[in-house]
Amino acid sequence: MADDLHGNAPDDSPVALLVIDMINAFEFDGAGAMLPRAVAAATAIARLKQRARQARVPIVYVNDNFGRWRSDFHQILERVLRSPGKEIAALLEPQPDDYFVLKPKHSGFQFTTLDVLLEHLGARTLILTGVAADFCVLFTAHDAYMRDYRLIVPSDCVASLTEEKDRYALAHMAEVTKADVRASREIDFTALAACRRDSQA
Repeated sequence: MADDLHGNAPDDSPVALLVIDMINAFEFDGAGAMLPRAVAAATAIARLKQRARQARVPIVYVNDNFGRWRSDFHQILERVLRSPGKEIAALLEPQPDDYFVLKPKHSGFQFTTLDVLLEHLGARTLILTGVAADFCVLFTAHDAYMRDYRLIVPSDCVASLTEEKDRYALAHMAEVTKADVRASREIDFTALAACRRDSQA
């Protein structure tokens, strides 16, 4: 596919990019109002994802199973591509070497294999993107912080039902989880990798 620049994703990286709940039908209450904000976030995430791939940073889709316990990620993607969320799914369609974690609850860590995957990758800095900033992104940030991850939550790569909720969630994550909430264009993948090498020297 277009942004598959390097073949297989790395199995060892100090940084991982998490895409939370963006493969989503957007059929819940309030979704119509939220959708344009989510499309804007998806556009920014797509650009960030391309830069991450160039930097050999793995991309992990952390996605709700929407109560469909017999579904796998690809079945969810196929359904979403026929739903109101199809524009976002098309923008962020996973590459063959991306990673997938299905979650049954708000946090990407609760009752999932995300801990094991991140340990396998060696990631200690997580870039959290997705929806909703004040729910699933927020809960994932809390659980990541309790596990001593360094967090980056780019302000243009998350969306909630309203701008006010975005501002609340970003301010909360910056204060409570010490997340860096700079815009995605300011993220320097080379510098992030160098910080990890310096800490191991």
